[in-house]
Amino acid sequence: MHPHELHKIWKTQENKMTNEQINAAIAEVCGWKAVSVDGDSGFYRGFDNGAELRPDLPDYVNDLNAMHEAEKILIQKQRDEYRYWLCSDIFSTARERAEIFLLVQRKREESK
Repeated sequence: MHPHELHKIWKTQENKMTNEQINAAIAEVCGWKAVSVDGDSGFYRGFDNGAELRPDLPDYVNDLNAMHEAEKILIQKQRDEYRYWLCSDIFSTARERAEIFLLVQRKREESK
C-alpha cells in the first residue's frame, strides 16, 4: 500500500479526531498522564522527583520537534514501518507524522 493510500484511509475511516484528541493520544503513548491536584489540573510524565508537570500537552500535530520526541519511543519494528510510510514524502507535516504515528501504534496494539 502506498503511503498516500494509507493517509486516505486514515482520513476517511478513522480520523474523526481533533488536534487535541490526537495530541492526547500521542501523549498517553509517550507516558503523559492527566492529573488534578487541589483543583488544578495538568499533565505529568515521570515518577516521583523526576516528574515533569505542565498545564498542557506537547502540540504534536503542529510541532515537528514534539513529533521528533514522540518518535524516539518507537521500537525498531515500528520505526521501520513508520519510516516506510513517511519515505514517499520526506517533507511530511507534523500532523501527517502524528497520524502515521498513531496508525503504527494501533497496529502494534492490535497484534498483541
